[in-house]
Amino acid sequence: MTSAYGYGDITLIAGTAHPALAKAISAELGQPLAEARVARFSDGEVDIKLDEDIRGRDVFVLQPTCPPVNEAWIELLLLLDTLRRASAGRITAVMPYYGYARKDRKDEGRVPISAKVVANTLVTSGADRVVTLDMHAAQIQGFFDIPVDHLYARPVLLDEVIAMGIEDPVVVTPDVGGTKMARAYAKRLNADLAIVDKRRISGTETTIEHVIGDVRGRNCVIVDDLISTGGSITQAASTLKAQGAKAIVIAVSHAVFCGPAVERLDAAPVDAILVTDSIPPKQPSPKKLKVCSVAPLIAQTIQSIHHSKSVSSLFE
Repeated sequence: MTSAYGYGDITLIAGTAHPALAKAISAELGQPLAEARVARFSDGEVDIKLDEDIRGRDVFVLQPTCPPVNEAWIELLLLLDTLRRASAGRITAVMPYYGYARKDRKDEGRVPISAKVVANTLVTSGADRVVTLDMHAAQIQGFFDIPVDHLYARPVLLDEVIAMGIEDPVVVTPDVGGTKMARAYAKRLNADLAIVDKRRISGTETTIEHVIGDVRGRNCVIVDDLISTGGSITQAASTLKAQGAKAIVIAVSHAVFCGPAVERLDAAPVDAILVTDSIPPKQPSPKKLKVCSVAPLIAQTIQSIHHSKSVSSLFE
């Protein structure tokens, strides 16, 4: 079906970063993935060839820039360039996980703003629009002069939290920067809010200063956008347990799980770990992990964009 702006039919193209999620989105839309070859030359360079005509179509490229981040990023850029040169009508980069988002400003001298570099390269390579999920810093949208649809995993994770029937919950953010996200969860759950005040020592090490809010005898839901090495969130869980918390549930959007993350999560005093499938599951995974799919949410978003309907209404 042609879109309201005259673009052709929806066409889905997937890179190799997360084929399972691409197939799930394809199934939700009842739309097959386009025939495309994403391979490697013998020296490791990316080799791409489209095997069907996409002229004038409304194309959505499904590719999170998850680990290995640089491989996924280059694949995405070359896919965008391929589509632009093949005369696609509109090209949307669907990035359930936006890599390099943690470097969104100059927080010290002589460092890059990596998130801006990613934005520049996406636009230069041919993206007309970007769809992403729970950016580490929402202000990264301002790095683009093209439309950015910033989705939230909150409805997906909240459905699972509500189904667990947690009594007397307290929503906890493991750092002050996540207060807005935590407040949104607390409002939906009609719950109190607590903040774990941490101080970052290095890129991989933090220390807990104190907890703002009452957690003694309460069930805690720790919410965050991602788990990388697991240091901050497991320290937060241990601190909450030491201050008398009962059950502890972790709910995060992106399960990056680098380095010792799995071991730390298995050793942490938590009862459940809820994540989305924005990133392929790491093996082995934490024992208490449950994955909630964002495929229906992304499929709805693609339909809304194609038919020029509101995307924000999906979160109201």
